Amino acid sequence: MQQRIIGPETVRMLELGHPWVIADSFTRRWPKGKAGELVQLTDERGKPLATALLDPADRVVARVLSFKPMQLDRAWLKQRLQAAIGLREHYLDLQNTNAYRLVNAEGDGLPGLTVDRYAGYLMVQLYCEGWRPHLKLLTGVLQELLEPAGIYEKARPQNTRELEATSDTKRYGRLLAGEAAPQRLAVQENGLTFLVSLEEGLNTGLFLDQRENRRCLMPRMAGKRFLNLFAYTGAFSVAAAASGATQVTSVDVSPGYTDWNRANFGANRLNPKKHRFLVGDCMAKLAEMTTSNEQFDIILMDPPSFSTTTKGRFTTRGGTSDLVAASLPLLVDGGLLICSSNHQKTDLADYLKELRRGALQAGAELRVIEQKGQPVDFPYPVTFPEGRYLKYLVCVKG
Repeated sequence: MQQRIIGPETVRMLELGHPWVIADSFTRRWPKGKAGELVQLTDERGKPLATALLDPADRVVARVLSFKPMQLDRAWLKQRLQAAIGLREHYLDLQNTNAYRLVNAEGDGLPGLTVDRYAGYLMVQLYCEGWRPHLKLLTGVLQELLEPAGIYEKARPQNTRELEATSDTKRYGRLLAGEAAPQRLAVQENGLTFLVSLEEGLNTGLFLDQRENRRCLMPRMAGKRFLNLFAYTGAFSVAAAASGATQVTSVDVSPGYTDWNRANFGANRLNPKKHRFLVGDCMAKLAEMTTSNEQFDIILMDPPSFSTTTKGRFTTRGGTSDLVAASLPLLVDGGLLICSSNHQKTDLADYLKELRRGALQAGAELRVIEQKGQPVDFPYPVTFPEGRYLKYLVCVKG
């Protein structure tokens, strides 16, 4: 195994348990290597520090697999996967649920790699090309341990941020092993049915990290008017309608996702005609509803961290305050404004500043009554703050 020298700043980060080596003046002097090679990281005196997976073309040029010597072979990988599976078996409540995360990258000691379960199928995503040469090995071990009907990989294109707001039907998923899944695969979450796609689109149609947040919201929905902004395929909308909301209004810029939303209503025997599905820019629709003096009891905003429409762009930094300010006139006094962000680079303190700016702009008072994040199946090491990305705040107006 070849050695790679890292600088004092990276040494300090590794000593604090952080699993990434970021490209810097030291890594630029490294000899050429191929993605997927294992290297031994050392300080300038040659002291061994960790074993890492090389990904020379990425900003994160190496990801630590172990702070001890090891080989990326079948036995090592099987042990890590068994530990990840065991964590879910011991701590995850899967009552009436068969869609969840099995491997959460750094949180399960497999940095740059995620594995999700969708009913009888598995979905692998590589956030690090260093895993690509080991994909066949990974697939084989997953088959041995879990015997899935099929295993898919969902590709991660470089321009994900620009693409994520579209309903692109391009096939980013490919079958690695086993039998093909239906074009729309039905999965269970909290007793509800959702349709996912393991082949089409950048995402499957169901964000698994919001599962517990949907479950906690459901008891509050009976008799309420609910507005779901950036509704995507309508998982929150379905949860609200199934829990007795009198009217659910879903807003999304994508006609394709809106049709998918309706299909999810149908999959749960919920009449879509009793609810509203609006296609368009969320800010424009908020302005129209304000002009019409509409009112809601609960408003949820869960925008992508970055999206582009024909009329403009939304970014978490700067866009959230305007979104809050535009939403608050539509919310009844005592109503709930639920604000969610998965933007890794915006921490909770900065996110709260955005909510404060929006509330002040609207001349309203907002109080946080509940704060949540990602569920048990999305663990993160205490040494890896980037792993704590999901912010979900339930606020009451007035």
